[in-house]
Amino acid sequence: MSEKSITHTTLQGRRQGRTDHTALKAVTDETIAERVASDPDAGPLDIDWSKAELVIPQRKAAISIRLDEDVLDFFKRSGAGYQSRINAVLRSYMQAKGGGVG
Repeated sequence: MSEKSITHTTLQGRRQGRTDHTALKAVTDETIAERVASDPDAGPLDIDWSKAELVIPQRKAAISIRLDEDVLDFFKRSGAGYQSRINAVLRSYMQAKGGGVG
């Protein structure tokens, strides 16, 4: 994390951030719509949530497991959630071998 991305808080109050609030308030809804329309990565804004299903994740067991350092480092390099990614790989293997229900 760089020093520029850290917000310092003191008893005297919070330091001013780098956001230009005046410019942000000046942006119109039309400008936002134009920018979204021209962004190839922007997804649809009209999502139909009426058929959404609540999925409650399975309970996970806390265990201790020994992994090769390079394997663990590979998953950790991807950032937060590396344990969930390891679990997903193990689940995929399990399902490929015909095991498990989930």
